[in-house]
Amino acid sequence: MSIAQLSVRLAYRLQASERHHRAKDFSRKLLTDPRSHRRSLFDAFMIVLVLVSVMFLIYEVRHPLGFWADMFEACVVGVFISEYLLRMWLYNDSHKILIEHWERAELMGLPFRAGAALWAVLRPKLAYMSSPMAIIDLLAILPSYRPLRFLRLFLLFRLLKLFRYTRSLGAFGQVMVEKRFELYTLSLFVGSVVLIATVAIYLFESEAPHTRVLTLMDALYWAVITVTTVGYGDIVPTTPEGRVVAMVLVFAGIGVISFATSIIVMAFHEKMRELHDNRVYAAVERESGITIVCGFGRIGQVVAERLAASKQAFVIVDKNVESVELARRRGFLAVAGDATDGALLANLGLGRQASSILCLTHDDVSNVYITLTARQMSPDILIVSRANKAETAKKLTQAGVSHVVRPYEVVARMAAEFIGQPVAFDALYDVVTRAAGVHLEPMAVHVGDRLEKQRIGEIDLASRRLLLFGVIRPNASPEAEGHSRYDLEGRHFYFNPGPLLLLHAGDILILIGYQANLLQFREQASRHRRKVKP
Repeated sequence: MSIAQLSVRLAYRLQASERHHRAKDFSRKLLTDPRSHRRSLFDAFMIVLVLVSVMFLIYEVRHPLGFWADMFEACVVGVFISEYLLRMWLYNDSHKILIEHWERAELMGLPFRAGAALWAVLRPKLAYMSSPMAIIDLLAILPSYRPLRFLRLFLLFRLLKLFRYTRSLGAFGQVMVEKRFELYTLSLFVGSVVLIATVAIYLFESEAPHTRVLTLMDALYWAVITVTTVGYGDIVPTTPEGRVVAMVLVFAGIGVISFATSIIVMAFHEKMRELHDNRVYAAVERESGITIVCGFGRIGQVVAERLAASKQAFVIVDKNVESVELARRRGFLAVAGDATDGALLANLGLGRQASSILCLTHDDVSNVYITLTARQMSPDILIVSRANKAETAKKLTQAGVSHVVRPYEVVARMAAEFIGQPVAFDALYDVVTRAAGVHLEPMAVHVGDRLEKQRIGEIDLASRRLLLFGVIRPNASPEAEGHSRYDLEGRHFYFNPGPLLLLHAGDILILIGYQANLLQFREQASRHRRKVKP
C-alpha cells in the first residue's frame, strides 16, 4: 500500500472519529470561539503568563535568576509552541481536503495526484504562518534562546501577543486594518509634508550662523518633531525662511492630527457596537431557556420589567439605538438590529438557548416577518406576538404564532368594564399593575408535586391568603367533567374551577395573592417534589 493510500485511509478514519471531532471542538472553543467561556479563561491565563514571563526576562538582564527561572521559561515556551501548533491545526481541516481530492479523482476516473493534494493541504497552513498574528506568535518564542543575546529584542513581540488575548486591544488592531486605506492616504500626505519640510529647512538653515541643522538627519528629526506638534526646542529655526517653514508645518501638523483622530474615533464608534453585541452573544451562550424580546417600546418595557422581576433570562432586540441604550442603562441585555434578520436571531440563540420569542414591535408587518423567520428556524419555539389590528391576528396565526395578544382590544374591554363596574375594574387594575402589591402569577404542576393528584378543595388556598383565578390544562390531559371550559390553542382554560377539580401534571394554576405568599406556596410545592424524585 502506497503512502498516498495510507494518507487517504487515515483521513477517512479521522473523518469518522468522534474523539477527533470532540478534540477539535474543544480546541476551537478554547482558542477561537469569541462567545466561549473557556476562551475567556484561556485568554486571562495567557495574559498573566505573558506579563510574568516578560517581567522575568527583563529582570534577568542584570540579575541572574538561576535554574527555576530557566524551567519556568521552558514551560512558557512550551505553552507558546503548543498554542501555535493548535492554531495551525484549527485553521483548516486537512483530512477533508485530502478526501475531497481523492473522491474527485475517483468520480472522474483520474489517477490520484498526491502532490496536488499535499499542496492543497499545505497552502492554507502557509497562509496562516504568513499572517501577522502567527508571525508575532513565532517571534515571541525567540527571546528564550540564550546564546544569541540580540534576540532579546524580540521580547517586544511577546508583548504584542496581548493583542490576541485582550479583545479591546484586538479591536484596536482590527480598526487599524479596516481603516488601512484612509491611514495609507494620510501616511502619504504626512510623508510628503515631512519630506518637503526636511529639504526646505536644510536648504535655509544648514548654512546659517549658529545653526543646529547640520545634516539631513537633523532636518528630518526637526520636521517629524514639529509636524507632530511635540516641539522639544532643541532645534530652532534662526532664519526668516526657516521660521515660515516652521509655521506652515505646525498648521499642517494640526490638520494631520485632527484628520487622524477623526478617522480613529469614527472607526472606534462603529466598532463599539460590534463589541457590545459580541458581549451580549457571549452572555446568551451561557444561558438556557432565554426569551427574545423584539421591540422595547412601551409594551416591551413593561414585559422586560416583569421578566426581570421574575428572574427570567431574556435579551432585547430593537432597531432604535436610543431604545437599546435605554435598555442597557436599565441593566438588560440588548442589541440594536432588525429582528427579521435570521443571522441575528441565530446569534441570540434561536433554536438553541432561546425557548420563546415575543414580537412586541409597533409594526404588525414586522411582527409577521419575525414570526415567519423564527418559525422557519425553530419549529418548536413558543412565539407570542402583538397585533394592533384585528385583521393582523389571522395573518400571524397563519404565519405560525403560538399566541396573539391584541393590547388595544384589551384596553377597550377594560374601559367598558370600568363604565359598567368601576369597583371590579379597580380591583382588576390593581392586580394587573401590582399597584397594591397583589400579583397574578402562573404556577405549573410538575410530576411529584404535592399538588399532583389533589383536588382544588384539598389545597386550602384560603389559609395561605391566595385566590385561584383559573386552571390551564393541555388538551392531552383528562377533561374535567362538570366544569365549563374555554378552548385555547393546544390547551383549555377552566375559570374559577370548583373544589372537585383533580389536578394533573402539566396543569398551570393562575393564582392571585401577595408576592410573599406566592413564593412560600411555590417553595413548599417544589420542596416536596425534590423529596419525591429520588
